[in-house]
Amino acid sequence: MRALPVLTLAGALFLTGCADLGYYWQSASGHIDIMRAAKPVPEWLADPATSAPLKAKLELTQRIRRFASAELGLPDNPSYKSYADLHRPAAVWNVVAAPPYSLTLKSWCFPVAGCVGYRGYYSEDAAKTEAEAQRALDLEVAVYPVPAYSTLGWMNWAGGDPLLSTFIGYPEGELARLVFHELAHQVLYVPGDTVFNESYATAVERIGGGMWLQREASEAARREYAQFDGQRQEFRALALNTRRALTQVYESPEAKAKDWPAVEAMKKAAMADFRARYAELKKGWQGPRQNAYDGWVARANNAAFGAQGAYDDLVPAFEALFDREGRDWPRFYTEVRRIAALPTTEERRSALQTATGILQAHSSEDNNNGDHGA
Repeated sequence: MRALPVLTLAGALFLTGCADLGYYWQSASGHIDIMRAAKPVPEWLADPATSAPLKAKLELTQRIRRFASAELGLPDNPSYKSYADLHRPAAVWNVVAAPPYSLTLKSWCFPVAGCVGYRGYYSEDAAKTEAEAQRALDLEVAVYPVPAYSTLGWMNWAGGDPLLSTFIGYPEGELARLVFHELAHQVLYVPGDTVFNESYATAVERIGGGMWLQREASEAARREYAQFDGQRQEFRALALNTRRALTQVYESPEAKAKDWPAVEAMKKAAMADFRARYAELKKGWQGPRQNAYDGWVARANNAAFGAQGAYDDLVPAFEALFDREGRDWPRFYTEVRRIAALPTTEERRSALQTATGILQAHSSEDNNNGDHGA
């Protein structure tokens, strides 16, 4: 994952007939403000006030953008051909919530996007207010900054999703992965199935990012990426093991018997083990991103682990599906669309497993089963 994984905020931009008008208004007006701030990349490049480092990054993004369409079969449309300086550290702030003894995220339901396991705000203060409201319901809550999101291609008529100041400074490999991830959502999106959507897009970004680095990047960019990606993979493995440990706690005989003091003690032990193992893991890391996960680990709870799982749990299956389809992008997308068209999450998981022989990595209940109201 990235320092925190990129979530896709969609659906709240197309608003009809819901009671929570204040939330929808901030979603619509927040996105409109971003669109107004965006200018085509050639205008930024021609502007003498644009710094040389920003010009270099913008030129790099356009090479990445062309690679995405020519080599990965991703849409060639107006998205990521403009740039906006937001003058803030995040595009949106997402709120996720989960019960004290479950990794299953609370869902919110929206037009177009269906039910998703997060609620996004263009104001950090508004996100914190929502977080407090969820804590008052005895839920564990995480709030985190999101550098980018996708409107699923719905806004291409108005200029598409722009590049943003919140991620333009990323290292080359991370910048390529982010663009590939968000464009992948424009190929396919299943309303109400966050784990399927994000795992699929993460697989596309990982495979595509590897291709970009191998074919287009400098040796220095490859070395920089390899160092951080090695740390990322080690952290992912640790987090996966912790999610499995917590799932065992929440599905234990003690939990079924509602012996909550015993469950709480086991949960605390699992979390303490996670933090101790992370401290040991970090001792072998070097470089400027050695502390990239410190904040996440310090605040880790059920909500944070549940959100992370959406980006990891089905990735191995999608990567195996890509290999099964001969590493051919059109064939891969066709097969993903076939599976995505199945009517239930259970059928989609089963079809992925049948096609690849790989079980879902996280054994707990699916994050977004669509049972919760907005």
